[in-house]
Amino acid sequence: MLTTHLRDEDLLFAEDLAGWRDAIELVSHPLLARGDIERAYVDAMIESIAAGGTYIDLGYGIALAHARPEHGVVRTALSALWVRPAVLLGDEPEHPISLFFCLAAADSSSHLAALASLGELLSDDSARESLLAAHDTAGALAVLTAGETR
Repeated sequence: MLTTHLRDEDLLFAEDLAGWRDAIELVSHPLLARGDIERAYVDAMIESIAAGGTYIDLGYGIALAHARPEHGVVRTALSALWVRPAVLLGDEPEHPISLFFCLAAADSSSHLAALASLGELLSDDSARESLLAAHDTAGALAVLTAGETR
């Protein structure tokens, strides 16, 4: 299920980003370029985090960036960005993030299966550590694909 939404072009890797805003811009790029989201969606995610929305921090250095569908979701989509070194979400030291997901949910249900698969993967300590350690698209896809066969 995850690889239905996370294709090669949706898996990004970056080094030495200036901060979380750059991470949100970059993780949003595949969705924006493909027309899955509008620019307003990216702006809404940034505004939410800047206003204290560090609730997107899932723990373990992983964040799930998202906003409300009415802020510019065209189609349900997902992307991921590995950042090295980690950046501080909301510029807060207690929220270092090294893996950002960007979720665009077109409605209240179309993304639930993918989100459930992601939750199952991230709750497995070994799989989560392997995903965090991925350094390239092939490595990330191997972890995501293995998670689908559990």
